[in-house]
Amino acid sequence: MCLCFFVSDIHGNIDKYEKLFKEIKTEKPKLVFFGGDLLPSGLAFDKNYSDFVNDYFVNKFIEIKKYLGNYYPEVFLILGNDDPGINESEIIKAEKKGVFKYIHNKKVGYKKYNIYGLAYVPPTPFLLKDWERYDVSRYVDPGCVPPTEGFRTIQNNEKIEYITIQKEINKLVNNDDLSNSVFLFHSPPYKTNLDRAALDGQMIDFVPLDVHVGSIAIKRFIEEKQPMVTLHGHIHESSQITGKWQQKIGRTYAFSAAYNGKELAIIKFDLTNPSDAVRVLI
Repeated sequence: MCLCFFVSDIHGNIDKYEKLFKEIKTEKPKLVFFGGDLLPSGLAFDKNYSDFVNDYFVNKFIEIKKYLGNYYPEVFLILGNDDPGINESEIIKAEKKGVFKYIHNKKVGYKKYNIYGLAYVPPTPFLLKDWERYDVSRYVDPGCVPPTEGFRTIQNNEKIEYITIQKEINKLVNNDDLSNSVFLFHSPPYKTNLDRAALDGQMIDFVPLDVHVGSIAIKRFIEEKQPMVTLHGHIHESSQITGKWQQKIGRTYAFSAAYNGKELAIIKFDLTNPSDAVRVLI
C-alpha cells in the first residue's frame, strides 16, 4: 500500500493546517499533495505571521520532518490562483531545505510513477492574474476578466495573449507514457462533478453564466491521454452542489479536495489502488 493525502484550498487557515499536520504525524502517509491556494490573502491574512511561507509553512514541515524521521512523506505542491505569484520565489528557496518539492510546470519521479504539476486556471472574475491563462483559445466567459488585464505581483516576459493551458499541458507532457502518472492541477476539468460553481440563474448583459467553470483543456487532456490519477481544487462549493468530490473519466480517477465548509477536507487514497479513495472531513 502507498497511502497518499491530498489537500487543496486551505487559504492559510491555521486550524486546518494544524489538523492536517496532526493527521500526517498519526497516519504517516507516503505522499502528500498540496493542490494550491495554500497561503493567506485579504481578510484571511494571519497577523501572527508577517512572512507566512517561512514563519509558519516551512517551519511546520521542518518540525514534522524531525518528528517523523524516516517516516516523513514525500511532499509535492503547487500554488493556486489566490496565491500571489510573488511568493513563488520563497517557495523555491524553501524547497532547498528538503521538506517538499515544488512541481508547477514540472515532472518528478517517485518509484515507478511520474508526478506532474500545473497551477494555471482559466480566466476568472478576480483581478489577480499571476496563475491565469487562456484555456484553449482567447475566448473569455461573460463576467470574467482576461488574463492580459487585472494585475500581477510578478512581471515576466511571457506573451500571455499567446499562451493557453492546452499548450502548457502539451509542452509539459510531450509524448510521455501516462499509465502510472499523477497530475496535480489547481483547476478542475470542465463540465464535471468537480467544477460546478454557484452561478445558477445569474446573467451578465442578458447572457446566462455557465455554471461549469473548469478547464476545457484539462478535460480534453484527461479524456485523450487517460492519466492514472488527477488531483484538483479551486471550486469550493462544487461538492456541496453536486454531492460528489470525485469522478471517473475513462480509466482516470479525478479527485477534488476543494471544500466549502469549516472542516479540513483530506482525500486519502492508495496510489496502487486509487479506486478505494475516501474523503475525510476533520
